[in-house]
Amino acid sequence: MKIARYRDAGGGVHHGQLLDDGRLERLSGDLYGCLIPSGEMVESFQLLAPLDPRAVLCIGLNYHRHAEELGAPVPEYPVVFMKSPAAVQNPGDPIELPTSLASEQVDYEGELAVVIGRRCKNLAPAQAPSVILGYTCANDISARDWQQQKRLSGGQWCRSKSFDTFLPLGPTIVSLDAFPDPHNLNLHTRLNGATVQHANTADMIFSVCELVAFLSGSTTLLPGMVILTGTPAGVGMAARPPRWLQPGDEVSVEIEGIGCLTNPVIAEPVGLEQSSPGH
Repeated sequence: MKIARYRDAGGGVHHGQLLDDGRLERLSGDLYGCLIPSGEMVESFQLLAPLDPRAVLCIGLNYHRHAEELGAPVPEYPVVFMKSPAAVQNPGDPIELPTSLASEQVDYEGELAVVIGRRCKNLAPAQAPSVILGYTCANDISARDWQQQKRLSGGQWCRSKSFDTFLPLGPTIVSLDAFPDPHNLNLHTRLNGATVQHANTADMIFSVCELVAFLSGSTTLLPGMVILTGTPAGVGMAARPPRWLQPGDEVSVEIEGIGCLTNPVIAEPVGLEQSSPGH
């Protein structure tokens, strides 16, 4: 099942099943319990990020070729950082380049995202599929100047990764019953229609199951947590010259069997107070 989250014409937020013909069928029930097709087709809707994450756990340097392009050694353990859940952005809505805390080095990072569906702790890798709700596309937008300059970052990555709109998610969650194996998927990131990242998840250093097991070690994972599994080679930072996002750009992340997540790029509106994306 491809599970979408949407706002209807009356402003209500619901989940629906995106059908192969592009129509949306309303679902009843709970995302982390049982979702039941209602038979009711939704005529008018705005597609939202497929969930509001409880937390966003991220993995760095998890593709062999990405480590090579950065000249970084293959890590012994997964490199873990976090993004603010408030950074989530809807499919089709804009990525905003920061202007208040300004960045001139904003980068795309197409990634496979895992959605946790059950509370768990201390899993073995073989147990990981039993707690995964499904998979979606993610774009781990990063302000590289805020990431790499210790004067700005304090040596931490969370500031550079958590600006508003820096986590497009979607367009749907593909549930595990329809998508059992995430370890041989083609991933493309396109900038203004040109492919900038082309990889297969088989190039991951740590598999999805290994990541879920590692993150659950002595740590409770909750339903609604999202795990970003790392980006492959081709990031803008590694291009020569570097390829930074600019107003007017459009970025798409497409993963085989999941779909395509597309967002335009704009400058952050100065001084404009906005509600959180996806609400």
